[in-house]
Amino acid sequence: MAGTDEQTDERTEERAEERTEGAGPFTTRITRPLDEGGTAVWESRLARKRGAVMVSSAENPQGVPRHADLAARSRLRRLNAIASWAFAIGGALFVLGAAVAEFGSGDASTCAVIYFVGGLFFNTGGYASLLQVINSPRPENGPHELVTPRWRWWSYEPRRIDWLSTFLLFTGTLVFGVNLVDSFFHGLSAQRTNELVWGPDMIGCVLFLVSGHLALVEVCHGRLGIRVQDLGWWVVAANQLGSVLFLVSAFAAYTRPANGVMVDVTAANWGTLAGALCFVLGGVLQGFERPVTSPASVADVVGAGLFSP
Repeated sequence: MAGTDEQTDERTEERAEERTEGAGPFTTRITRPLDEGGTAVWESRLARKRGAVMVSSAENPQGVPRHADLAARSRLRRLNAIASWAFAIGGALFVLGAAVAEFGSGDASTCAVIYFVGGLFFNTGGYASLLQVINSPRPENGPHELVTPRWRWWSYEPRRIDWLSTFLLFTGTLVFGVNLVDSFFHGLSAQRTNELVWGPDMIGCVLFLVSGHLALVEVCHGRLGIRVQDLGWWVVAANQLGSVLFLVSAFAAYTRPANGVMVDVTAANWGTLAGALCFVLGGVLQGFERPVTSPASVADVVGAGLFSP
């Protein structure tokens, strides 16, 4: 019995030394001392984007990445590439659609087609981002080791901040799709336009904003701030700025029932154009936030500060 009590005390002491960070019910970072010395740090974004945890020791106090297996890293790289290209191309098409609406000679149908195709790319990027969360390696044996789960097309994990953020993002792209399909309808009254086109647009913008806020909470571990050395922060910040500009555009696109005219067509077009440019930037930057595939590239990434906590 004495031996059992001593083991229990040791486990209690080990748990007391473990530190978790995050916001509300969400955990975004776990720091735990290792039996062999040093510490292991698991971060939710680092694990799913890079497939790695940080492990420090007396020889490497700054920490070095300990990676998941090659299969997991290859999986994450493919999903990240799909999401990155999809958001970049989708954003570029939205830029084109807004430019045609503001400067070009194309009619409303031309702009609707461009936006619709761009929306399909946003759908793809949103779902690829969700799949990356669902199939990311997990710290099932502690924060020092990542375990690769079996492949899944869907999961329900609302207590994970990364899952909730990407789920809301994907849902927002689907709601925007309703808005884009309804924009093909012609001859609608002001009321019907606001119900079928403007309403879904606003809902999609709010979902994007909530998703982006959760992503900022995740990357900042509950303490919102500016992290110029963190590539993930720049990706999230660019996308969140794009979401804000999309919301400005949506407000300006409201159709007045009294005269059937938008509040401000120019502001709506420019808000869409500027917001889409932010998503293009976020997509391009996201392409570099990926797992490494060779030991040489590990040193390059650490040296570039892209694994900074």
